[in-house]
Order: sequence, then C-alpha cells, then structure tokens
Amino acid sequence: MGPPRTSTDSYRYAWDGRVQSAGISPYDHAPQDPVLARLRDPWLFPTGAACTGSGLAPIPHTDGTRHCTRINRPAVHTIYPPVAEAYFLAVDRLSPAESRHKPLQIGAALISLGVTGVLLLILRRRGEDLRTAAYWAWCPAVPVEAVNNAHADVLGVLLAVAGLGLVASRALTRRAAGGVLIGAAIATKLMPAVVLPGALSGVRRVRDAAAVLLPAAAFVIVAYLPYVLLSHGSVFGYLGGYVEEEGYDDASAGSRYSLLRLVLPDTWAFPVLLAVIAGVSLYVMWRGDPRRPWSGALLVTGWSFVLLTPGYSWYALLLIALVALDGRWEWLGIPLAGAAVYLLAPTLHFQPSLSNIAYGTAAALVLMLTWVRRRARARGAEAPPTASGRPHPA
Repeated sequence: MGPPRTSTDSYRYAWDGRVQSAGISPYDHAPQDPVLARLRDPWLFPTGAACTGSGLAPIPHTDGTRHCTRINRPAVHTIYPPVAEAYFLAVDRLSPAESRHKPLQIGAALISLGVTGVLLLILRRRGEDLRTAAYWAWCPAVPVEAVNNAHADVLGVLLAVAGLGLVASRALTRRAAGGVLIGAAIATKLMPAVVLPGALSGVRRVRDAAAVLLPAAAFVIVAYLPYVLLSHGSVFGYLGGYVEEEGYDDASAGSRYSLLRLVLPDTWAFPVLLAVIAGVSLYVMWRGDPRRPWSGALLVTGWSFVLLTPGYSWYALLLIALVALDGRWEWLGIPLAGAAVYLLAPTLHFQPSLSNIAYGTAAALVLMLTWVRRRARARGAEAPPTASGRPHPA
C-alpha cells in the first residue's frame, strides 16, 4: 500500500499508539515535546536533507541539524477520543517493526469491509434492497479516505451503523446494546453524536429513550475514565483550539456556515444553525419511524453538513453509510461537495465561493428529489385501484 495521499492524520494515529505503548498518556505531551524524543524514528521524524519534502512540519532542536515531522500540528496535544486512542494502541501493539503506515491502512480496510457486512446484515433482516449497500462498498471515498488515508472515522461509522441496527429492535435489551455501540462511536470520533436523534425516532416513552441515551452516555464516561486517571493534562487536548482554528466559533473567520452567511449576518449563523438542527431533530424524534432510525439519522446528519459546510471530506463517511442503509442516494451530493472543497480550494484559492457552489448544489439536489419523491407517493395514494384491488404504481 502506498502512503496517504491527501491527509496526514494517520501519522498522528501511529504516534499516539507508539506513545501509549511506551506507557505514556497521549494527552500529556505534544509530538515535538523533547520528553518524547526517545520515541522518535526517521519515518515520523526525518532530519537533515529528508526535511525538504512537502507535508513536513519543522520542530525545534538544539543540535544544529534540521528536524521535522510528518505529523501535522506537532506543537499541540492530540484531539482524539479514548476509543480511537485504544484502537491506535492496538494497531501499534500488533504491528511489526518498521511497518510504517501499512498497519493502519490494513486495519481501516478490514473495518470498511466490516461496515459493508453490517449494512448487508441489517438490510437483509429488514427485508430491504441489499443493493443499496453498494453506496458504501463502491463509493470512491471509502478506499481514499477510509483506507489510503486510514481515517479513524471509519471505526466510528462501523459502531454507529451497528448501533442503529440494534436500536431498530423493539426489545429494550437490544436497544440498550445499540446505545452502547453509539456511545462507543461517539467516543471514537465525536461526530457520530448526530445520529442520536435518529436513534430516538418515534420514541414516546421516557423508558425507551433512556434505554438508548443512558448506555451511550455511560460508555462515553467509562471510556474516558482511564485516560482521565492516567493523564496529567486535559483529555480533550486540542479540541478547543481546533474549533477556533476551523472557524466554528467565529463565522467570519473562514468558510464555515457559508450557505447561512449568504442570507444572514455572520453573527446569526451559529444561532440559526442550532435552531434549524434542533427543529430537524425534534421532527425526527416525533415523526420518525422507530423501525428505521437510520432514516432520521440521515436527515439530521445531512442537514448538519449542509449548514456547517465542513471542509474535510472524510467527515462524510458516516453520511455515506447512512445513505447505504436508507437508500436516498441524493444525499451523496454532500460528500461530493466536501471532497470538492477539500481538494480544490487550496488550488483555486476561493474556498468560501467554492463551498457555496458545492454545498448549495448538493442541497438543491436533496430538496428537488425530496419533492419528486413526495409527489410520486401522493400520486400513488390517489391512483384508483386496479382490478386486483391494488393502486396503480406511481
């Protein structure tokens, strides 16, 4: 397997696993901290003439030799939640010496196949069309972002999809198990928290909601606890800095909320986002089909992406898996929009405009196909019955 092509995140994964194997909390030190110098090797920390390539960040040193690292943001602490960190540790422990990026890619490939298997299992049990699993299995984003770039998001996708499959059951024990898996997904990459409203689709009793939410929250707490006890620093690492860096706390700082900012003052973007997503979530929880929680999860996740307009294409791996479960292919325009922004904006140098065009087109496709589907259902409902007593097909 070749090295990652469009992202350097997996180098941080490899480093965090190595640090943990040495008995050190990954949250306590930034990669360039001299305390960890004994763990460095020429692959992740080149020196001298090897520091002339692209994608290398300089790190301070006192011996007069040029030092650098493949790890992005080497001056900040890790941002990844505990299940992801446990995964990095497991990969490091199982990897042969000098295997570099390959174990993480192999692990991600196996997890990607696991997602396909879980999708097929859920679709078969529900009597759905098994061919929709191809939206995940054949999507180009999976081999690029999940395998070549080895993003840990794919582990969160596996856990979230499996969790939603269990939540679709009426049995409280299975719903509770689904809540545990969704909690594990959140403790892998915080993004899967957006599936929670879908997991509560059509819930009317507090007991049914608690059967999902309490196990999910309990797992997140239990997963963080060992790292809290073993770490001297914050287990949230660079999370606050990342939110600020990406402009999520200041709409005027970047291309976040770009569609909202087309029609609203910058200061209104975040409150309106919260209001819209809260409204969509309440609609899903009140009107959603409890037998198809992934449909509501797709709705909340999809509109969250449209309004947040994220610039990283691998975030949408979760959305692709939800499309594979639900079958509404029009939502695949949103992952395509994210990929366009991520790959083209650095070259074309007009990220806000590109974000508006890409995500605006994706949102228009969703709205148009939603309208078409509703009209088709309405015509089917109004059609007179045939001789067999069934309505004419729409």
